Amino acid sequence: MKIGIATFGRFHVLDLARELDGLGAEVRFYSCVPRKRALRFGLPERCYRGLATLAAPAVGWHILAPRLLPRLQERAFVHALNAAVIARLEPCDAFICMSGLYLEAARFAKRRFGAKVWLERGSRHIRSQLEILRQAGVSGLPSDFGVRRELEGYALADRIVVPSRQVAESFAACDPDLLAKLFVNPYGVDLDQFPPAKPGADVPARRVLFVGGWNKRKGVDLLVDAVRRRGDVGLLHVGALGDVPFPRADRRFEHVDPVPQWTLKEQYARARVFALASREEGLAMVQVQALASGLALVCTDRTGGADLALSPGLAARIFVAAPEVEAIARALDDALTLADRPGGLVPLSESDRALLSWSAYGARYHRELEACLGPEGDA
Repeated sequence: MKIGIATFGRFHVLDLARELDGLGAEVRFYSCVPRKRALRFGLPERCYRGLATLAAPAVGWHILAPRLLPRLQERAFVHALNAAVIARLEPCDAFICMSGLYLEAARFAKRRFGAKVWLERGSRHIRSQLEILRQAGVSGLPSDFGVRRELEGYALADRIVVPSRQVAESFAACDPDLLAKLFVNPYGVDLDQFPPAKPGADVPARRVLFVGGWNKRKGVDLLVDAVRRRGDVGLLHVGALGDVPFPRADRRFEHVDPVPQWTLKEQYARARVFALASREEGLAMVQVQALASGLALVCTDRTGGADLALSPGLAARIFVAAPEVEAIARALDDALTLADRPGGLVPLSESDRALLSWSAYGARYHRELEACLGPEGDA
């Protein structure tokens, strides 16, 4: 089974490439990620196909001056990446690529090699996503050019891979004809990077942790109001500040600038409950990290967190709420009560943690590829 995977950065598909290679597929990973960095994340060198040299001018423009002629920059960027992949693409049975980014290369793979196109869509259907973000007053919406590419990709794809059921439901609402193409597969986590956390005695019992961008899309305004409705609850934020002011004057709120992923485990040991109040998201991987670290999870029904209830042990520590202040506040109460109760937040079993791994994610993906292509990729 020959698999081509095209992206720009690393994202979750580098982990996918590594796992599929380990399961016996012949994988080629096309990306601008530097070779050494890709190998550092476990990608075998035989899989790596770099794009940075071929797409250098457009990639440099995208990284160094994204606000300079943004509409022209967006077009130059995607066309350069597609041209680079087309130039390097080797025969494949399935071509896995990021939605909106790769369209011309996907058409080429289908036409030249007869490849099945598997489109990776990490967020809700583009029309549903736009509606939610517009209603919330979020800036930086996808361009008309990007929206058209998304919709053309949906039509072209043989399979559309999404990380959660709420994303699948948005596709059903926007275009029921796409339902037959959907494959729901929640993301995984590196269990070695996120071992069970051991909060110290100095960790406040009523502290909640949030890791991610401090912005409206992440629903931080809802989370702040929910915390304020519970006078004894504090919030620790780790990540970049964005389009919502951080309540620095309130001592219950603490901010830590972004930290490298391999040090995040130290932050997960600073709380027993993790919260994510996003208005729109496919499946935020910080939720998987938090659960693997042993925290209880409070999330909205727009985060994909509900799909991580892969066992009774995991389901018992996941509290899902509507993206509304009072609903989030009640979920925080429930999670904190569980964490405070002796014997309430029991450690996850190794079998439960294994369900959250990239290995489990890759195995589900591999089974679906075999069902579509056959074991030898001859479907």
